[in-house]
Amino acid sequence: MRIAEVERKTTETQVRARLDVDGNGRYQIETGVGFLDHLLGALALHALFDLELKAGGDLHVDKHHTVEDCALVLGRALDEALQSRRGLRR
Repeated sequence: MRIAEVERKTTETQVRARLDVDGNGRYQIETGVGFLDHLLGALALHALFDLELKAGGDLHVDKHHTVEDCALVLGRALDEALQSRRGLRR
């Protein structure tokens, strides 16, 4: 099973994700940034990933930290879930 759960906490944000790269395109995303939710949902849907991602942070200051930390968490989750990368073709 190629599943990963990753969490990142900083002084600006808290992000938690669960990724199943062998999913069906289901997703539940709450970042507080509507367009980011839309983009991550589209990624999960079209890549057939199951993705749960929840983020909280300093949106009253700027969206930058939330977007950046969501990307870092998703990248780490992909790295962990894909493991040896055997069988992947580009």
